[in-house]
Amino acid sequence: METCRDRTIYHWEGETFQPVARYTTSLIKLVPTHWGPPTFEIDGIKMLPTAQVSPYADAERKVGLIQPRGKVILDTCAGLGYFAAWCVRCQATQVLSYEKNPDVIWLRGFNPWSPEIGSGLTLTQGDITEHIALLSSGSVDAILHDPPRFGIAGELYSQVFYDHLARVLRRKGKLFHYTGTPNKIAGGRDVPREVAKRLRHAGFIAELNGDGVLAVKR
Repeated sequence: METCRDRTIYHWEGETFQPVARYTTSLIKLVPTHWGPPTFEIDGIKMLPTAQVSPYADAERKVGLIQPRGKVILDTCAGLGYFAAWCVRCQATQVLSYEKNPDVIWLRGFNPWSPEIGSGLTLTQGDITEHIALLSSGSVDAILHDPPRFGIAGELYSQVFYDHLARVLRRKGKLFHYTGTPNKIAGGRDVPREVAKRLRHAGFIAELNGDGVLAVKR
């Protein structure tokens, strides 16, 4: 190629290279990292942590917190599928992944670190805030919740949604909820502590853990 844009991954299409990017309602693109596994951005907002750790290795640590072996896992906001990939590698019985944005699912097709569907992994295109009402009470053993930031997806931080998470999770089941850096106050709000408070109200024992909240259903 004569020129390559910074922070862009390309794929071969027809007779030329094209960016792995799509604009429907937002600009969504795969973004390279020096770790190898890429992250992705929506309208320039980076969706996975990459500054100090590979996003794939970061997912491995977080999946380890819920101990997925032999469990049915709810993966609420699938993204590139790194949580799901590690759940499968760690021998979860079933992984139920949901992703609202079809363009994010499109990105996965170009990313060799995104898991293939099958072997207990299902991927549903849809809004988990709607689909969770269709899940039976006590039907999952653990939950991974990695929503976009509070400012653009507040419904995924609501008490109503957390009450649903508690409903579908079996007693003593674990939940890891990504929130971003703990104690980082944005717009006058301490989101991690607000999340922990709401999860406790929903029936969890919840504590800050790394860049999120780890909770256990009472």
